[in-house]
Amino acid sequence: MEAKAKQTDIKMTARKLRRVINEVRGKAVKDAKVMLRFMPYFAAKVVEKNLIAAIANAKEKYGVSEDALKISEIYADESAKTKVQHTKEVSQELKVVFTEDLRELLTLQ
Repeated sequence: MEAKAKQTDIKMTARKLRRVINEVRGKAVKDAKVMLRFMPYFAAKVVEKNLIAAIANAKEKYGVSEDALKISEIYADESAKTKVQHTKEVSQELKVVFTEDLRELLTLQ
C-alpha cells in the first residue's frame, strides 16, 4: 500500500529541503511529525505540510491509522528555473552648467 503527496512550486531550493528530508527518511510518521515540528528550518514546515497531506491520503484510500505508517520514500527534485531578464543598466548623467548671464536672469525672477 502506497499513499503519495506531491507539492509543486515551492519557492525554496531543493538543497534546503533535502537537509530536512534526510532527517525524517525511514522514520515512523509519528516520530517524523514531532521532529519536523521542532526543527528550526523553514523547510521543515513545508515538509510537514506535505507529510500531513500524505497521511490524509493514506487514511482516505486505505483507512490506515497514523501509527501504522512509515516514511518509505521521500525526495525533493529541482524544479524549473525561472528566467529573470535584467534590463541593461545604463547610468545617465545630467549636467547643468550655468553661465554668468543665466545666473543674472535667475536672480532677477
